[in-house]
Amino acid sequence: MKKFDKERVLLAVAGPVIALVAAILLTSVVLIASGKSPIEPYTLMLQQAGYSDVQVLILNQASMYYLAALAVAVGFRMNLFNIGVDGQYRLAAMMTAVVGAHLALPSFLQIPVLLIVGMLTGAFWAGIAGVLKVTRGVSEVVATIMLNSIATSLIGYLTLSNVWGVQVGNNMTTGVMKDSGWIPGIDLGSDVGEIYGLVFLAVAMGVVYWVVLNRTRFGFDLRATGESETAAAASGVDAKKMVLTAMLISGAVAGLSGLPLLLGDSHTYSLSFPTGLGFTGITIALLGRNNPIGIAFAALLIAFLDKASPALDYATPVAYEKEIATIMQGLIVFAVVISYEAVRQWGLRRQQKQVGAELAAAAARNNSQKKQEVAAR
Repeated sequence: MKKFDKERVLLAVAGPVIALVAAILLTSVVLIASGKSPIEPYTLMLQQAGYSDVQVLILNQASMYYLAALAVAVGFRMNLFNIGVDGQYRLAAMMTAVVGAHLALPSFLQIPVLLIVGMLTGAFWAGIAGVLKVTRGVSEVVATIMLNSIATSLIGYLTLSNVWGVQVGNNMTTGVMKDSGWIPGIDLGSDVGEIYGLVFLAVAMGVVYWVVLNRTRFGFDLRATGESETAAAASGVDAKKMVLTAMLISGAVAGLSGLPLLLGDSHTYSLSFPTGLGFTGITIALLGRNNPIGIAFAALLIAFLDKASPALDYATPVAYEKEIATIMQGLIVFAVVISYEAVRQWGLRRQQKQVGAELAAAAARNNSQKKQEVAAR
């Protein structure tokens, strides 16, 4: 691995750690100001991480966060802000659940079909914003925000009882999916739980993301277009085509984000299906600096805060609000922005010093050669 790649990976891994430390310090100030212990909440949450069932919950949640963050990171590497991952993954999960409830194929066909449905739905929904951007110059931020709202309304319509909805108690669902579409996980016992089978898909997607972006011509063109569309166009790259392709890929990955839960646990889409996954993915992608290793650490960190924070409500003799974890997540975002800007400034100064040193060394060599030539005469 080149020195530059090592430094980039190190910064990506160090980012979540630096941000966490800064968030802990700032949250401690909030706790002290409210007259509560600045240490006990962290102790309680760390204790939760030692329980096997909580570890399973963290890993399962992190797999979903990881896929959502990869979807965001694809856009970021193209200098696109796909803020519509939330709508893309929810619509993809709903359509996958509908197909899974009405289509019955052998498992070796059913599962790939469901995965493809999820990816195509997410790609289609993100592609709308991509087409608007390359044909009409509409900002992808505005378009994807609007598409999030449209996706919510569309899901509400498609889950009506006279369309595809199935009433279960007070909850409207898409019906239970056929067993052939269920993806088995790693069962660790009734007291611990089951690790989603699609956790391994999340790992594979991280590898594919790194290989494509860093070891293929397509990845180079994508990154080059993100850095400068005019420079990429000058080298023969179709910038508009790359923008649309990046949005389609981002949407396809987003379409997979909700499938670990859908195919591994709930087996139906309902009103209780989690929301906000896409916005959390933005935080994680920023925290991991769009690097698959950094994103993995960030996803585990955010999932830990989510799954360990409920224990704060049951602390004795003094209960702590579980929103402390939410405060920490917000502070982590601020810490990331500040720390990465500081790192960027440090990197620029370091490059300037290196260039200055190289120029000075070159000038010294030229002076030495001139003196030798004069002496030789």
